[in-house]
Amino acid sequence: MLEIVAVGALTAFLTQVANGAAGEMGKQLLQSTGALVRRTMGRETPLPESAEGRRTLAGQMHARMARDPRQAGEWSLLVRGLSEQALTLSPGRGLPPAPRDFTNRQRVLRQLGREATRPAAGRPRVALLYGPPGIGTTAVALHLGAAHYARFPDGQFYVDLRDAARDTGPEPGVVLLRLLREMGVEPERVPPTEEGREELYRTLTADRRALVVVDHASSLAQVRNLIPATPEVFLLVVVSGPPFALEAERVPVPPLSDRYAVRMLRTVAGREDTALAKPQIRQLLHHCGGNPLALKTAASGLLRAGDGPAPEPSPGATGRPALPGPAGDVHRRLRPQAARLCGLTALGGWPSVDARLAAAAGAVTEREAGRLLAEAADVHLLEPRPDGRYRFRPEARRLLADRAAAEHGAAACAAATERVLDTLLRRARHAAHAALPQSWRTEPAPDDESPHADEAEGVAALAADVDNLVRAVFVAEEHGHLDTALRLARALWPLQLKAGYWDEALPALRVAVRWAGEHRPDTRMAGALHFQLAHCLGALERWEEAEGAARAAVATERAAGHLRGEASSVEFLGLLSLYQWRYEAAYERFVESERLYRNITEGQEGAADRARALALSERHQGRALRGMGRPAEAGDALESAVDFFARRGEAYNQARALTDLAETLHDAGDDAAALTRITEAERLLSPVAAPHLRYLANLRLRCRPPG
Repeated sequence: MLEIVAVGALTAFLTQVANGAAGEMGKQLLQSTGALVRRTMGRETPLPESAEGRRTLAGQMHARMARDPRQAGEWSLLVRGLSEQALTLSPGRGLPPAPRDFTNRQRVLRQLGREATRPAAGRPRVALLYGPPGIGTTAVALHLGAAHYARFPDGQFYVDLRDAARDTGPEPGVVLLRLLREMGVEPERVPPTEEGREELYRTLTADRRALVVVDHASSLAQVRNLIPATPEVFLLVVVSGPPFALEAERVPVPPLSDRYAVRMLRTVAGREDTALAKPQIRQLLHHCGGNPLALKTAASGLLRAGDGPAPEPSPGATGRPALPGPAGDVHRRLRPQAARLCGLTALGGWPSVDARLAAAAGAVTEREAGRLLAEAADVHLLEPRPDGRYRFRPEARRLLADRAAAEHGAAACAAATERVLDTLLRRARHAAHAALPQSWRTEPAPDDESPHADEAEGVAALAADVDNLVRAVFVAEEHGHLDTALRLARALWPLQLKAGYWDEALPALRVAVRWAGEHRPDTRMAGALHFQLAHCLGALERWEEAEGAARAAVATERAAGHLRGEASSVEFLGLLSLYQWRYEAAYERFVESERLYRNITEGQEGAADRARALALSERHQGRALRGMGRPAEAGDALESAVDFFARRGEAYNQARALTDLAETLHDAGDDAAALTRITEAERLLSPVAAPHLRYLANLRLRCRPPG
């Protein structure tokens, strides 16, 4: 007897596909599902936007399946194939190591431990750990994970939000993205929507015993979606500053008592050096006020020939007030050269810095900058990162920037920031050109030889700098450097296209598009940025916004007289329609883009690539025709695209067209021919294309149903 997929299972499948993986194979499954929906319903049925719409569509298809055994079997295999690829929770990398100088937080740890192990009683286990900057909230969280590792056998997951490119911190969807990456989800399998990411997070943590730590959170919105729905997951939110309105066990971190402050000094500086400074200990303890960061800074002074506490300079001695709090203590431990470099480097609010950026800020050699950064790290003003970069402590960055402005003047500070912006733009252009050496959407590299060996290295260099690049767009806008802001945003294109950095790029692209519209309307630069924004929004399935940006790209490129850009933007409008199951509209757009490409004549920009662009257009038209229920015409277009890419030796594009052709043949009932095409596509793909190979394996099962 035929087993028909239940309405609930169909609804869940449609939801999973709609909110599913953001990578290319996620879009392939989305399109394939739309084509099957059309065949089942007998008419074009746009992608439902709401949960109610998906339930209604599932019910309608369920009723039709009883009359069509072949389609019922097809749906059963499709649903089963997706469920068999369900993700499981990976233990991840765990929490960073706890500091060795951790001292006397037993009361705080006991309170956290009680919340982590209390009977759930229908209430999620959530704690909000908070305290003033430098008090050691992060240290407490890390120590909790180390001390209670066995309580969380399914993993400990740590997300630090301090490196955000914007002062307000990352958006909730980005926090979920980072957490899912920590949980072992491959980039191409992360859902594009916030709703889909939250659903996947809850699926992965269901019935698990895990610790989730979100450090340096700054708003309720960032963590609201992470509140666990399963009793054995403990969410620990860490705030460096006052708490916000999260329904959680509130756990303040108090200052250290004098007894334990002395113990910390002995741990860091050693008993002998602490004993030598005994006459100054009382003054030192009073000055540090039980703040661990200030105490560690003082201990670094004790290690240097028994120095006592740094005296508080009076405003009259320098003409300017000293930096307050622990950051001021750290600053006073630096030599003037290091203090100057750190102050000028802090001006941009960069998420991370390296010797090259610091050298640009301070107008010193890279070698000297590296030495001074290491000196600042020794006194805990900077934290070294595993990649060789540094980051400022959040409480120190703003204070250092304020001090630099007062001490060096507006002109010198503006010049330092401009030098860093120029350095970031220069290396972004190098990396973007290396990542996409043949693309007309990236600027040429600067005149000197590119430092990157290949495309992968270029993408990796951009990814390492992505937070700084996004921050740089905001800084360039603030300082009135229009050209720099626009070019920095444009350099993000390879990260969008090849590495899926849509969430990270989106804020910078919004700023750049607005600024281009105000100051450079109807230019090719504005058209390119509108296109990038549309691509980014489309990848995140913000369909309405994406279509608006794509239409703006079409209009801007047309006004600029840039035929190639106009054709590409019209083509992208077609892709947006394709992914929303609006196949008629998609086909019309693809035909229009083909006409525009054919209007590019010899000698015009894009003439050399016109044949390739037309082959891609044929592939897209074939995909749309398949969705329209015209398999014979679709097959002809796709066969032509396959032949072109075979002649050109473009294995990847040939495999993509073969996959489309195999699905079209399967739709037409010619499974033997479809299996042949699947085999051809598999031979062209390397193991690196694992998502595509998994998709083909599932398609092979659909072409060879059991029994």
